[in-house]
Amino acid sequence: MISNACRVVLLLVTLSLGACVVYEPVPVAQPSLQQRYERSWAAAAAAMTDQGVTVVAQDRAAGVIRGQRDGIEITAMVEARPDDRIQVTFNARGNNDGSLVHQVSDSYDRRMGR
Repeated sequence: MISNACRVVLLLVTLSLGACVVYEPVPVAQPSLQQRYERSWAAAAAAMTDQGVTVVAQDRAAGVIRGQRDGIEITAMVEARPDDRIQVTFNARGNNDGSLVHQVSDSYDRRMGR
């Protein structure tokens, strides 16, 4: 035979389970291709500035940002790929051991939250 205290506990547990609510997840709008392109463009230009590169030319239509620092020319290429991803590449010309490109690329990654 179940005691009154056990019955009360069982009743409270049963009633508390009825108070549980599960909400449907709310769909979150994904940024458009243009919004992602603009974010990548801004991050690439800012990453160059972060590393002391002076931006000398920007051509959004071609997806090219050019900058210079200490005789080294840095080029950022921002392009939308056919699979709806954005690809950003950095290249350097001039007297460079590659470290400036890595610094700019690291700054870009930080700005993109990677």
